[in-house]
Amino acid sequence: MSDKWANLFPILPWDAQHGFDGKRSHRQGLKSIADCHFTMAGFVYPHDLPACEQLGLAAIMLNEELPSAAYKWINHSEQEIDDIIKRWVERVGDSPAVYGYYIMDEPGSQDFASLGIAVAALRKYAPDKQAYINLFPNYASMGEPGQSQLGTSTYEEHLERFVAEVKPPFITYDSYQVQYSQDAREAPKMASYYTNLLQVRETALKHDLPFWQIVSAMQIMDSAMPPTPATMLLQAYTTLTAGGRSVGWFTYYSYGSYYAPIDQQGNKTWIWHYLAETNRQLTLLGPVMNQLTSTGVYFCGLQQCDPVYEQLPALPSGLGVELASEMPLMAGEFRDANGKPYLMVTNLSPERSAHVTFSWTDVFGTPEAFSVGDGTYHALPGDNSLWLAPGMGILLRKS
Repeated sequence: MSDKWANLFPILPWDAQHGFDGKRSHRQGLKSIADCHFTMAGFVYPHDLPACEQLGLAAIMLNEELPSAAYKWINHSEQEIDDIIKRWVERVGDSPAVYGYYIMDEPGSQDFASLGIAVAALRKYAPDKQAYINLFPNYASMGEPGQSQLGTSTYEEHLERFVAEVKPPFITYDSYQVQYSQDAREAPKMASYYTNLLQVRETALKHDLPFWQIVSAMQIMDSAMPPTPATMLLQAYTTLTAGGRSVGWFTYYSYGSYYAPIDQQGNKTWIWHYLAETNRQLTLLGPVMNQLTSTGVYFCGLQQCDPVYEQLPALPSGLGVELASEMPLMAGEFRDANGKPYLMVTNLSPERSAHVTFSWTDVFGTPEAFSVGDGTYHALPGDNSLWLAPGMGILLRKS
């Protein structure tokens, strides 16, 4: 990867800037995306790169030869794939805005062999660029290759085979269960969301890979609730708490839904402004989280809410951390390069604020909280308690 992007925390709209058929036109373009505090433009064509450079946006390139969200690499021979990648890289050129190349969305296991060829070709022709392949969530159908979405008997097998056969630079997947759960009211769907985070995190750590998550910023279907400020925060902070290295939002533009950041007429909605605030917080926290290693993820109080959550890991008594709140919490344990401990705590309620009291006894020092107001650390109140708004998280360290 280029040194320019070494500390980039990708925040991207999961959108093709001109549509996957290359025909979209709209007045809320790349400037609007930058204004919404995205750090990545999403999926663009070469003629968009000068604007990306000017706006400071990283870019993932689309291929005009393959006008589809799910490029069918499986239909091409190894030599054809190599030729396509070579032509593509030559056509894009050497713009400093280029972060990577969009290879495929939601492949099944039957696609992995050809994807491995495409990724290897990209490493050959553009070794400092990243291959973008987005995976299914854990609620995709399982079964025989070509007869199910995953093409494997378990989600864990799907992840392991993807890493082994494709050799990706990172693992990224999408999950919209927070919205499908009707603001966390349906426990099985929320349990699926948390389990998915843990499954991808475990595979990523095992293979020393970063992981990204794509979450919801629009009303995906009429029966689901629209996104709210709290559910957008919840999706962002749970990704960070699990050690995720990117947050993507599906989608920026409306695809028929009244509830999207940009509506059908090209106007900014109220969702746009709350999304911009969530992204602003991520721009401050993301680079800090990039410097930390996730060493544990735990859930406090959630297991008592519904039996479906009992499988989630509880905060162990020997960790040196105690948390108490009437609201369920998610806790992420981290270490920096010098072994210094950090703790991220997220309020899992999208409806009620959480008053959190804690003790942190594993090391000496005074607890400090990272402020997403100004990007600096501040001392906590003397009683070691704090309030978290619905869906909000906070990063703590010892001074």
